[in-house]
Amino acid sequence: MRLQVEVEVKPTEDKDKVEAAVKKIFPTLELGQNENSLVGESIRAESLNRLHQLLREQAIRDSARSVMLRGRRGNVVQFMLNKQVAFVGKVSFTGGESPLGPIVVRLEAPDIERLIDYLAPRTREEKPIREIRY
Repeated sequence: MRLQVEVEVKPTEDKDKVEAAVKKIFPTLELGQNENSLVGESIRAESLNRLHQLLREQAIRDSARSVMLRGRRGNVVQFMLNKQVAFVGKVSFTGGESPLGPIVVRLEAPDIERLIDYLAPRTREEKPIREIRY
């Protein structure tokens, strides 16, 4: 499993606040600066623990699953999160239409369907049919 995160830091933004927004979703991710963006990468499944937890707390597994399946290309899933919403510790998927730009998340795994099932399992009556470990 490989997690990659990239987020542009606009000239009007405080870099520390943008970093804090990413850390609210991916608290263990080490971020570095790349021109006008913050980037982070991890091969540790634990890096996804907070995202996994937030999808359950916010009861948005179904919409998360839909977004992830739409963003799947082979063994890669890419989706975008709203940066401002992330700053308050919540997950909100975006098509990139946020004025401050999105947090771009890229997940790669040999069995990408299993990773999607871990983060956002199929549900019946809003309850997971089967929770799996990753």
